[in-house]
Amino acid sequence: MSTKLKVTILASSLAILLFTIVGGFVNVRASSNDGAYRQLSVYSEVLSRIRSEYVEEPNISGVTEGALHGLLESLDANSSYLTAAEYKHYKAMKTDGKADIGAAVSKRFGYAAVVAVIPGGPADKAGVENSDIFESIEGKSTRDLSLAEIHSMLAGEPGSTVTVAVVRPRRAEPQKIVISRDLVIIPPVGDKMLADNVGYLKVDAFPAGKSQEIAAKIRNLQKQGAKKLVFDLRNAASGEESEGIATANLFLDHGTITYLQGQKYPRQAFAADPGKDITRLPVAVLVNRGTAGPAEIVAAAILENARGDVVGDKTFGDGSVQKLIDMPDGSALILSIAKYYSPGGKAIQDSAVTPNVLVADVDEDAGLPDDEQQAAPDNQNQKPKNPTDEQLNKALEILKNRESKG
Repeated sequence: MSTKLKVTILASSLAILLFTIVGGFVNVRASSNDGAYRQLSVYSEVLSRIRSEYVEEPNISGVTEGALHGLLESLDANSSYLTAAEYKHYKAMKTDGKADIGAAVSKRFGYAAVVAVIPGGPADKAGVENSDIFESIEGKSTRDLSLAEIHSMLAGEPGSTVTVAVVRPRRAEPQKIVISRDLVIIPPVGDKMLADNVGYLKVDAFPAGKSQEIAAKIRNLQKQGAKKLVFDLRNAASGEESEGIATANLFLDHGTITYLQGQKYPRQAFAADPGKDITRLPVAVLVNRGTAGPAEIVAAAILENARGDVVGDKTFGDGSVQKLIDMPDGSALILSIAKYYSPGGKAIQDSAVTPNVLVADVDEDAGLPDDEQQAAPDNQNQKPKNPTDEQLNKALEILKNRESKG
């Protein structure tokens, strides 16, 4: 087979795949079809030019794989293309990799971004911080890795290690950190009584069963005399959306909590069950840039049902359902097929949750002189102390004006 024919076949195959992903052949208007065909024609021409005029003989397979990676990542951070080899490793980690680094990681600005770190987990012990950027993992730039690959590389056997190059604000050079993978234990829900009969709850993640634990803590605080509640969801970025829905229902006796919808995914609404509402106490929810996923569902439901106030910084923005699609050559697609929406109709993944009372996150490095910022990596586990919690203080101030409904 001639080289020209091989290139033509590759281009045609990729064109068919691209067209299938972005719209398919059925129920698409003629104008959309024309636009899609024009774009595919351009791609075919670009591929041909690369093959015939690039400075050296290109790796056509690599070019094609790169195009597919870029195509899926351009849709959203959670969509990925996996080559046959990458897919094999991905499946192995899904079944065999029981350990992790204990951090929610997504993609931002093209690189792996730490959304939030689980307190006491491997990443926390190694000195990884919320908002860190992993420039590379085991020497591979995360800009060239899909999110699925990133998660696969961070997972592994208990006791094994992974090396990441971390970029932080106002640090000139990436800092290498070695993380020892381990079984991650989510801290229990923190609860305590504050002044003026205010009950305080802190949630770090939403694994299975967490909503029941939260319910028990709320009941306990009410028995202790709590008349108002602060629900701290800052840096709660992982878990199951179903737990977020169940948790929101603890505060709501009516209304929509969230709904799922996609191009070919019929709308699925989750309404509050009045039989599962356990408290009518005034509530203020604390959120920040590390609040994501299930925690965002809770915050949006409470805010948009006028059940309470949301205080803090704009959340991260993550909430969708993925479908794994096997391809004939052994590769695979991980494709987002539906998004979670707030009661008011905002896609959480696109819009995040904006508090009705904005109080910015404290930039931990902002108050450090330049020389101290440069010296910080030498003592990476010692984090700047912030004795004043402005977000919590604002929530308590707001609750003073809220009347308890019993």
